[in-house]
Amino acid sequence: MLFLVAALLLLGVLLGAVAHAPLAFTAVAAAVIAAWLGIFAARERHARRN
Repeated sequence: MLFLVAALLLLGVLLGAVAHAPLAFTAVAAAVIAAWLGIFAARERHARRN
């Protein structure tokens, strides 16, 4: 339960920071994170097949 509270608190802090950031910065950061997650998923899928 404590982990859930900490995760929600962190999410609130991050969303609060994004609300004050410029839209271009937010879009670039979102694209970088999405690319990183995509690369990670591809590597994991490839590792499980071998």
